[in-house]
Amino acid sequence: MLGVPAATSGRGTLHVRRVAVTGLGVVATCGIGKDAFWAGLQAEAPIGPRRLDGWDATDLFGPKDVRRVDRFSQFTVAAAEDALEDAGGREALGADPDRAGVFVGTGVGGLETLETQIRINIEKGARRVSPFLVPMMMGNAAGASVSMRYGLRGPCETTVTACAAGTHSIGNAARLIATGRCDVMVAGAAEAPITPTGIAGFTNMTALSSSGISRPFDVQRDGFVIAEGAAVLILEEWDRAVARGANIYAEVAGAASTADAHHITAPAPGGSGAAACMEVAIADAGLTPADIVHINAHGTSTPLNDSAEAEAITKVFGTPGPPVTSIKGVTGHALGAAGALEAVAIVLSMTHRLIPSTVGLTELGPDIHLDVVMGGPRPWEPGPTLSNSFGFGGHNGCVILLPA
Repeated sequence: MLGVPAATSGRGTLHVRRVAVTGLGVVATCGIGKDAFWAGLQAEAPIGPRRLDGWDATDLFGPKDVRRVDRFSQFTVAAAEDALEDAGGREALGADPDRAGVFVGTGVGGLETLETQIRINIEKGARRVSPFLVPMMMGNAAGASVSMRYGLRGPCETTVTACAAGTHSIGNAARLIATGRCDVMVAGAAEAPITPTGIAGFTNMTALSSSGISRPFDVQRDGFVIAEGAAVLILEEWDRAVARGANIYAEVAGAASTADAHHITAPAPGGSGAAACMEVAIADAGLTPADIVHINAHGTSTPLNDSAEAEAITKVFGTPGPPVTSIKGVTGHALGAAGALEAVAIVLSMTHRLIPSTVGLTELGPDIHLDVVMGGPRPWEPGPTLSNSFGFGGHNGCVILLPA
């Protein structure tokens, strides 16, 4: 599990510690906070980009500093604050700050700041460009903000692997705990890509849905619906969490990362890279494909991605395989933040013993030979669950979560 050599796989192996999920924080258009987010996953989806209208982080940062923090970093701090409180608060965690760290991913970082300041440079001249441009737009700004806010002096790193960034961040953070480097990690991802240029770029590459409706795996799927938001999980060494009486939601049991080495945007033919990533993650958890009882799919609602992912799942699990769902019908596609949002959704699915329906799906495409949950949530007995995230550049990320 989490990188144990095959000959010594399994719980209790030397040098490998179990990783508990003890806190959840989420900022999404369908709900802010875990309870509102879960309720939102059961609701009807809006049409068009999923933007958090009316978002105001002044209470978090103050009226002066909030103007010096990009929107994606604001989302991150809000989700981290929520997650830490859910885990019992920083005082309850009581972590050695040198053994507590941050792993926050993103796809495009401070795009809003960059676009705004480029416009200022063109219209008003270079002297009017903000001196805060670089520290606001840089991809590591969100993680740095969390580290500084809570005094976490362990590793503070940022994964920038497009739409796989959130899943990679959780896997990377979990490995730091499993191998003994850290005791507590703040892990997740954030994105705020809904800017005029961002929309234009995705539109012109024909990635976005022309209807504004996200239809994962549907016969009429025509592209993804862009979204923003953030999600954070508090990861903690298992025995430590038990000792302090923490509420343990789930366990991070395995993770994997592979590359298609094929094309900058299109998935590898037949989903070969995705299939390999799933297999490595399952083996990393000390499991077999037969042990997986649910898959939270990447399921973006694009014709190529959904088809390749479905073929990859079929290669690994056969037909129809375990129940599959995509929450992007509701959340839209939050790019680098997607995997973190979906990890929270899996944990809540285990808590509520319901698999959310794939909203927007009314008729499976002829190329989809999976047991996709549709028409309403499905009761289940929580068990080992696989979460998939696949990004531009051929980045594949998978993580395995177990019920506590």
